[in-house]
Amino acid sequence: MRSLALLCLLLFATPTDAATPEQHYLDLRDRYIAKFSKAKESDETFKQHDAALNELTGLLRGLVGPVTIKGLPAEGKSNADTLFKGDSGFGHLDGLGFASEGDKMQAVVTTTSLLKHWLREHREDGMPQEIGAAFKSDRFYYAAIQDSAFAKYAELPIVKPAAASAAIAVLGLRGNGDLKGPPSEIDVVAIQGEKVFFLAARDLVKTAPIPACEKVWTQMMAKPVDKKDPRGDITREDNAMTAFTACFARAAPSQSWFATAIRKAQSQLDLLPLR
Repeated sequence: MRSLALLCLLLFATPTDAATPEQHYLDLRDRYIAKFSKAKESDETFKQHDAALNELTGLLRGLVGPVTIKGLPAEGKSNADTLFKGDSGFGHLDGLGFASEGDKMQAVVTTTSLLKHWLREHREDGMPQEIGAAFKSDRFYYAAIQDSAFAKYAELPIVKPAAASAAIAVLGLRGNGDLKGPPSEIDVVAIQGEKVFFLAARDLVKTAPIPACEKVWTQMMAKPVDKKDPRGDITREDNAMTAFTACFARAAPSQSWFATAIRKAQSQLDLLPLR
């Protein structure tokens, strides 16, 4: 009787759920981050780092499965392209990354589980935690790929493919300096089942300045900064950019180039395997 009771206790004490494949990937990634973030730079360290990225790429290919995106290489590699904490580019969205020559077009394919985990990791950066809200935030497009900042200028009202549960397109400008200018990058995000597709294309549409919004910029740049602003260390340029892009988003649908931007965004969705 005692043996039976002990057996029951052992059964209840045994975990019933093994680690998911996504958790296995994350655990391994975190171990490598801890290792390389403490390591001294050397040829051997960089060699081990490349081997670690290749191992993570193999796991991601198993998680994501085969992916074919028109115009991009058939084989993706880890979009998290550095495991050295503090390096430029650290913390990109976990998934398979694809890029055309010159990075004019880039894509990331991941899973909803990895996406949710990544959003939580960026919570302190102001990243929205709900997926739909994140896709509408410029913080998502800034942090997911590249090392350049991203300013969202407008959402583009695309038609969601029947095979997708969600699809969003935004028009914006990416760069390392001044982000005020004619936006020319179109980014689209779509979810199909457990797969998440993110495609960014530079110089895809030619836009033009909107005089009313230029006026808003000038007016905001003339205003003093509120030192008691609860947002923290906000500059005059920050306030001006917020007001300027809000104006641009309101005025964009009435511009002659807006219909072309929508068509370009819709054509980007057609490159994804949403069937």
